[in-house]
Amino acid sequence: MKPHILIRETVLNGSIEEVFDFFSKAENLDKITPPILGFRIITPLPVEMKKGTLIDYKIKLNGIPFNWRTEITKWDPPNCFEDTQLKGPYKMWIHEHKFIERNNKTFMTDTVRYISPGGVFEFIPHNLIVKKKVNFIFDYRQKIFDELFPVKK
Repeated sequence: MKPHILIRETVLNGSIEEVFDFFSKAENLDKITPPILGFRIITPLPVEMKKGTLIDYKIKLNGIPFNWRTEITKWDPPNCFEDTQLKGPYKMWIHEHKFIERNNKTFMTDTVRYISPGGVFEFIPHNLIVKKKVNFIFDYRQKIFDELFPVKK
């Protein structure tokens, strides 16, 4: 089964060090996740981020609670990192974050490769629910990034 790919490019008003520092703290995931998802980190905080780090969460999708475990599968500060779902609501979820600095702004590219649950009928939940939900999450993140990294005057 071929994964779906979501690519989002975001310009953050901050140096690459400031932006990467924000993303290197697992507890900040709560700040950029829509409250409707009931997102909660189970792993004791703070989490030391590095390749191989495991992080456990609880999340609700359409009111259904899930345990979610990710592993940091790539860690190259301050240029990129990747988290991969080991257990959770998706058949596959690999999220790569890349950072490039230009003129004291950081250009972040999120690339998510994912497969919805449903086996051979995966296209049904993907088209009815999952695609909209994934886009909603990343739209919400964009709004929060504008608040967390405002244009400096």
